[in-house]
Amino acid sequence: MPEVITSDEVWKLFKETDRQFKETDRQFKETDLKFKENAREFEEMVREDRERRAETDRKFREMNAEADRRFKEMSAEADRRFKETERLIGRLGGRLGEFVESLVAPACRTLFAQRGIPVHRVSRRVEADLPGNRHMEIDLFVVNTDTVSLVEVKSKLVVEDVREHLERMAEFKEFFPEYTDKRAIGAVAGMVVEENVLRFAVKSGLFVIVQSGDSVHIANEEAFVPRVW
Repeated sequence: MPEVITSDEVWKLFKETDRQFKETDRQFKETDLKFKENAREFEEMVREDRERRAETDRKFREMNAEADRRFKEMSAEADRRFKETERLIGRLGGRLGEFVESLVAPACRTLFAQRGIPVHRVSRRVEADLPGNRHMEIDLFVVNTDTVSLVEVKSKLVVEDVREHLERMAEFKEFFPEYTDKRAIGAVAGMVVEENVLRFAVKSGLFVIVQSGDSVHIANEEAFVPRVW
């Protein structure tokens, strides 16, 4: 015989079902609330992170702009100081060159005379021009009856100076045709002349005038015979 469910039992079952439904609804509402709270917290975190990133990016751009500004200022200042230093060095080099010239010029008469080359005239900064913007400048121009001497003067003589003077010697009579009938010899002078430069100049057939204390002297050996152009 089937079990008979009484009305009380049905009522109890209904009440339990209703209770469970309400509990489920409550849990659902709590879950929904927590989900909304979590979503809100997540959105807040995303917003704060976005703001932090934006602030970091802003500061980074400001730092870059400031670094770029300072770099440009430092570059401009370094360039200004370099140009000023270059200008001062140029002036100093020019003055040193003038000093060496003033030291060598009066000694030329004696120095060349000691090597059997009498001197009638010593001229400073002799210049000539040719078509095609060609120009020649001779620091010291030493002349006698049959010989002219071209002296290149540097505060520090280097190999390139010697090469340039050899080119000057080769072109001399083209610039100064009035001296075609004279022997042309060359000399280089410097306050500082390193040994390799001295050897190269001597081997090239040039006299080498060097500083010795408060005076100057010819460094070539007595038996040296200069090259003639």
